Amino acid sequence: QVQLVESGGGLVQPGGSLRLSCVASGSILEIYDMGWYRQAPGQQRELVARIISGGTPTYLNSVQGRFTISRDYAKNRVNLQMNSLRPEDTAVYYCNVGLMDQMKKRQYYWGQGTQVTVSS
Repeated sequence: QVQLVESGGGLVQPGGSLRLSCVASGSILEIYDMGWYRQAPGQQRELVARIISGGTPTYLNSVQGRFTISRDYAKNRVNLQMNSLRPEDTAVYYCNVGLMDQMKKRQYYWGQGTQVTVSS
């Protein structure tokens, strides 16, 4: 079994910062990529940022230059540093991890989601 635990959401004023973290644990052989998606009410879930092992991070255009994704390989953790937050960044943020488990099965897992609200 694989578990993803997210933390770091909350309420922040426009222009503020938040840092999200997601830790993967359980029967993991190898993690291929880690990323963050978000879903606002009435909207489709969209990819915010993703980092593939050994690759260059990719970002949603609207967060480029404001958000930074980073990965701690030793701790199976992915972070999302969000600066200069805007009201339109308000959404539930989900961690997404692609991995191979100890049964050598490759699949993606989702975190439970963490609410980010940007409002004055």
